Amino acid sequence: MEIFVCNLGRMDYAKTLEIQLALHELRKNMLILDTLILVEHEPVITIGRSGKQENIIVPADYLRKQGVSVYEVTRGGDVTYHGPGQIVGYPIFDLNNYGKDIKLFIRNIENIFIELLKNEFCIEAHYDEKKYTGVWVGDEKITAIGIAVKQWVTMHGFAFNVNTNLEHFKWIVPCGISDKGVASLEKLLGKKQDFEKMNQIVVQYLAKIFNVKPTWKKVQDILGKVENKCTNRSRNG
Repeated sequence: MEIFVCNLGRMDYAKTLEIQLALHELRKNMLILDTLILVEHEPVITIGRSGKQENIIVPADYLRKQGVSVYEVTRGGDVTYHGPGQIVGYPIFDLNNYGKDIKLFIRNIENIFIELLKNEFCIEAHYDEKKYTGVWVGDEKITAIGIAVKQWVTMHGFAFNVNTNLEHFKWIVPCGISDKGVASLEKLLGKKQDFEKMNQIVVQYLAKIFNVKPTWKKVQDILGKVENKCTNRSRNG
């Protein structure tokens, strides 16, 4: 099965959310294929449906001076941070194609990074069977996961710390978990990683886990093609 993959490069959260919502609407109406957005955000904090404001532990004035915005979003989970050096992925997937099982979908995302870390870097990672979503190396989270599902189509997704500034996680209680840490590939391997290469590797493992064939597209081409199709229909109608 084919999916589209769109790499937005470095983009602020608000603009990316607009794109994500537009693609989600198109997927719900079966106007596009399942689509994975890859993006690297400017520093931003998001609060999920079960999030608590008190898990942002620095003053709002401090964040404003740093140019950091805070968004309340519809994904599951608590408070998280996105920023440069982090691969953020937003799968706009119809779960009817993947067993119509939300827990299985999340487990498959976890397995992307567990297999990637083991096969590419000999790093043993795991998920938490009982309590916490995401991928862990020891007691440190390297991939956070939080999704929303509407009409069986997913949005939001995962955040994989590659070269992320882990000091920024001190602004929050990550995912509301106060007794565990945060990891990145750079921290674990002792050197910065090739970010674009890591994007390619993430897609490679996602394709394997979900048994799909990725086709790289510009998001403008996807949105533009649908708009042109709708315009032609209205003219012909």
